[in-house]
Amino acid sequence: MRLNSLKPAKGALGKPKRIGRGEGSGHGGTSTRGMNGAKQRSGYSAKLGFQGGQMPIQRQLPKFGFNNPKKVEFKVINLSSLQALSEKLNVTTISRELLIENGLVSKNDLVKILGNGELTSKLDVTANAFSKSAIAKIEALKGTVTVIE
Repeated sequence: MRLNSLKPAKGALGKPKRIGRGEGSGHGGTSTRGMNGAKQRSGYSAKLGFQGGQMPIQRQLPKFGFNNPKKVEFKVINLSSLQALSEKLNVTTISRELLIENGLVSKNDLVKILGNGELTSKLDVTANAFSKSAIAKIEALKGTVTVIE
């Protein structure tokens, strides 16, 4: 095989449709655009969501819901995760920075500690928010809870 003998596969190349070149071409007259109307004209495009005169779906369905601009979203961490982290690193003080270093939260997240799981050792925990059950479990083992403002 040589580069000068390469050809496209049989039937791969077809003649282009030559529009508007007289009636003898088969594509003259209306240039394959049909008869009169907006679709025949150049520059036509239907409105977004247009359904041929039927009421568009975005107007049939009601608006609902509300996005609260003041909503505060927390990254939640359970006590079981804190217990596992303290055993792994052998620490008793857990701060937001420690959680960021170990990949449990990102630096822009607000941290909330929830009371799911059991604690077996005393922990001093610092976070943005705590649930009541988490505070009770931490303080039951003589640990401290510090809320970051």
